[in-house]
Amino acid sequence: MTMNQVIPGAAQIALEIRELKSPSIPARLAEWEALLQRQGPFPLTAHPAWVLVLAKSLGQVPYALEAQEAGKLRGFLPLSYLKSHLFGRFLVSTPYVNYGGVTADDPMAATLLIDHALKLADRLDVQFLELRHTQAIAHDQLTHHPAHKVHMRLDLPPTPATLWDALDPKVRNQVRKGQKNGLHVEWGGTELLDHFYSIFSRNMRDLGTPVYPARLFHEAFLHFPGRIEICLVRADKVPVAAAFLTHGWGVTEVPSASSLREYNSTCANMLMYWNLLERAIQRGHNSFDFGRSTPDGPVYRFKKQWGASPTPAEWQVYRRSGSGAEMRPDNPRYRRAIDLWKKLPVPVTRWLGPLIVRGIP
Repeated sequence: MTMNQVIPGAAQIALEIRELKSPSIPARLAEWEALLQRQGPFPLTAHPAWVLVLAKSLGQVPYALEAQEAGKLRGFLPLSYLKSHLFGRFLVSTPYVNYGGVTADDPMAATLLIDHALKLADRLDVQFLELRHTQAIAHDQLTHHPAHKVHMRLDLPPTPATLWDALDPKVRNQVRKGQKNGLHVEWGGTELLDHFYSIFSRNMRDLGTPVYPARLFHEAFLHFPGRIEICLVRADKVPVAAAFLTHGWGVTEVPSASSLREYNSTCANMLMYWNLLERAIQRGHNSFDFGRSTPDGPVYRFKKQWGASPTPAEWQVYRRSGSGAEMRPDNPRYRRAIDLWKKLPVPVTRWLGPLIVRGIP
């Protein structure tokens, strides 16, 4: 589907908005990636190929919009369509990850991409369209914003030694404690996925949250060769902490990480995060993204102790029905379900979780 729009004041130049579905998306990824690179450093989870990862692993329907002017790419917008009997229908850029939304080198292109996304949302009859921006884009239909959160980012020095010297003494002591406890850090790829998922799924159960399928992480490895690693921490031979680490263009990010609570006293989690930061510097990156957090919350304070600072997370929403609060995990209507989930055997949550989470934006 295409839509031509004439740019005001330049009657002979028109922007063409194209709507692409799954078969046509892979051929466009290289050019979209190049546009992202021209705009500066970005994390891997901002890459538009994530809609294909989510389609393969969660069954979500991928869409993509792109703006062209005389055959030149001016912008794009990847989208995932979620549909479930339990939660309803949503259009999101992009689920699971913290980034998405419009990438454009021209304000008019950004506006027209959003205009078309609104029409697609109407056509699919979704409850809302959500665009996960880092900077808000002015649009009169994007009037609803989710609860305030921020990205926590750390500017990295050129060497691990410089970062170590800058850390708070309490943080350094906790890392040393992990080292003295005989913990072993191991790096790898898909061969460590089972260990990572074992820890991750157990932690999600303990939090009362449905877990993503293991296939999500496997598909990410397939789509981004050489850009994803797993960091595993063992106590003797027992895996006790693990992280799914992604390397973008100048930015390393940890979308998912977990540790076993009974090993908290060993400081395994602190040792792991030090190794994640060290790894990012070794890759030559200048920024580490700890993910989103609620300001002044426990997770926020954990990230802040490493020197991370808040940066904007402008998730903009076009709401057609319902309330955004309905989907928040702290909604009282989910409290009983969360308490029940925490009591389920982990193997049961690994089976049920993916069936539920595929419909959660």
